[in-house]
Amino acid sequence: MHPSMPLIVTMAAALGLALVLGFVALRLKLPALVGYLLAGVLIGPYTPGFVADVSLAAQLAEIGVMLLMFGVGLHFSIDDLLAVRKLAIPGAVVQMAVATALGAGLATWWGWSPGGALIFGISLSVASTVVLLRALESRGLLESQNGRIAVGWLVVEDLAMVLVLVLLPALVGATAGVTTGEMTHAATGAGGAAAAAGSAADAGLWITLAKTLLAVAAFVALMLVGGRRVLPWVLWQISKTGSRELFTLCVIAVAVSIAYGASALFGVSVALGAFFAGLVLRESEFSHRAAEESLPFRDAFAVLFFVSVGMLFDPRVLVDRPGQVLAVIAIIMVGKSIAAAVLVLALRYPLNSALTVSASLAQIGEFSFILVALGAGLGVLPPEAQSLVVAGALLSIALNPALFSAVEPARRWILQRSSLARSLEGRDDPLAELPASTDRKYLARQVVLVGYGAVGREVARQLLQHDVPFVVVEQNRERVEALRAEGTPAVSGDAGDPAVLIQAHIAEAGLLVVAAADSTDVRPMIETARALNPGIPVIVRAPNAEEAELLLKEGAQRAVHARGALAELMAREALALVTRSEQPAGPDGNATPIRVAG
Repeated sequence: MHPSMPLIVTMAAALGLALVLGFVALRLKLPALVGYLLAGVLIGPYTPGFVADVSLAAQLAEIGVMLLMFGVGLHFSIDDLLAVRKLAIPGAVVQMAVATALGAGLATWWGWSPGGALIFGISLSVASTVVLLRALESRGLLESQNGRIAVGWLVVEDLAMVLVLVLLPALVGATAGVTTGEMTHAATGAGGAAAAAGSAADAGLWITLAKTLLAVAAFVALMLVGGRRVLPWVLWQISKTGSRELFTLCVIAVAVSIAYGASALFGVSVALGAFFAGLVLRESEFSHRAAEESLPFRDAFAVLFFVSVGMLFDPRVLVDRPGQVLAVIAIIMVGKSIAAAVLVLALRYPLNSALTVSASLAQIGEFSFILVALGAGLGVLPPEAQSLVVAGALLSIALNPALFSAVEPARRWILQRSSLARSLEGRDDPLAELPASTDRKYLARQVVLVGYGAVGREVARQLLQHDVPFVVVEQNRERVEALRAEGTPAVSGDAGDPAVLIQAHIAEAGLLVVAAADSTDVRPMIETARALNPGIPVIVRAPNAEEAELLLKEGAQRAVHARGALAELMAREALALVTRSEQPAGPDGNATPIRVAG
């Protein structure tokens, strides 16, 4: 390496090799991130030839984590997080507990110490935020209901890891103390002194926990109270200068500075700090522009994250410990996934949600590396621990895209062959059908509104203002419960399932509006709607112009895509179709995609 330019050499080697191998991976029908990971292996310290600076690559990867989480915050809202809390909180806690128990049990069977087994188990329990976001974004699922559940789940995991990283030294010390105390008691009968030492350790542990919770609460309160006023004002002042580069600089500075400040001052992870910075800025009128301006930086530094993961991988572990590597992979990709899927189904969410969340969590990443480094520093993890965790991360990250691609085929296969799965899908759910007391005006010539996120809420608001009756179809049970409490007819379920649209009385409806961000089930929705109601107009939210054209060919009257003012545009188109005296022409007539430059 050139002695005077380690940063430039590391970036040039990482990005250049990632470009070449990412291109090769795509030509071989593999995900590009497989090429990025392999690039890291080739320039890492465990393969011959050029060796990049591992510490510099890790720091560059941290910037990628900050920018990615900042971007997620820009697309989320407090309401989105609260809407999935009843699933994300218990789900994350139970799934982490199951994976930790599996990993700790495996390490104990290998003869590791109790403290080392605990750290190893926790390191296998937490998924990588970066990998999840890239997977959701590449499939257009980030703003879907399943995407919100998965991201909310990961936010809870990140909060839990903040506590774990602070408390782990004390927990490991307490574990070692209990073991030593028991041995001393058996040899000398000095159990009283050991018990006193254990009580002191417990007291210190609770004090540390209280301080950590107060610090996290203080940071969140500061961002939600002060940040909501200061950050949008700063962006407004910068935008008035008319300088694009200054605006971009402001966005990046806000993301990185707040992420670092959260870590340095409050002990919060940089990922969580950046997420809350984006969450606060989302309420600004410049949130869409901020997301667009930071996108190239997020993509470039995310590549460096995957390269840095590859640099930690020692290929010899595959030869020296193949059985242990397979056991680690099984816990990450099977144990965690089954635990998550069972819990999602137990809370009455559809099979599609269970499979998507399972695929989202079937990998590990940045927090796992931090944990094994901490365990090595505490002297409780054996040398092979890092190699096993990195091998598990590398292989699970490389295989994760294949799991996502298999979600829908797996759902169809399971429903075809499992009577239990079909019974779960068709179980008696009071929220899955309209109450018998529903007013007749909601059962004929009504608008069926699929999705009640930010766009769906704006469409609903406009329909209410014009006294147009509508029925909401939404996968989030909490939202359905809230809508019914307000007196709005709503049905819980996946609108891609014909039975759900039938419950919304699509056969008598006057218009179908698909405002959900996830467009994967739009075609089955259109087919079902046209089979039961051949003349019904359809307005669909499309992710881009290409998809809009395809949806129009599938039978939609309007396929709306826009970078700004999307909700207002969809509401205007819905009202135009509802109030028009003559029904609009079908896809061969006036069917045109609607575009807005935002």
